[in-house]
Amino acid sequence: MADIDERKIKDIISKLERLEFGSLVVTVHNGEVTQIDTTEKQRYTSGDNGSKKINT
Repeated sequence: MADIDERKIKDIISKLERLEFGSLVVTVHNGEVTQIDTTEKQRYTSGDNGSKKINT
């Protein structure tokens, strides 16, 4: 396994700390972190015109 750049580790940790509900995907190519993707989920209850947000 290759050494991971300290900046990449900090970026991953920072994104995890800000993510309340969702996913974080780390893409590795030839043993090197090449991309970080985050997807955040926000859901709303039906029947209330979208005014009440539910985090799941």
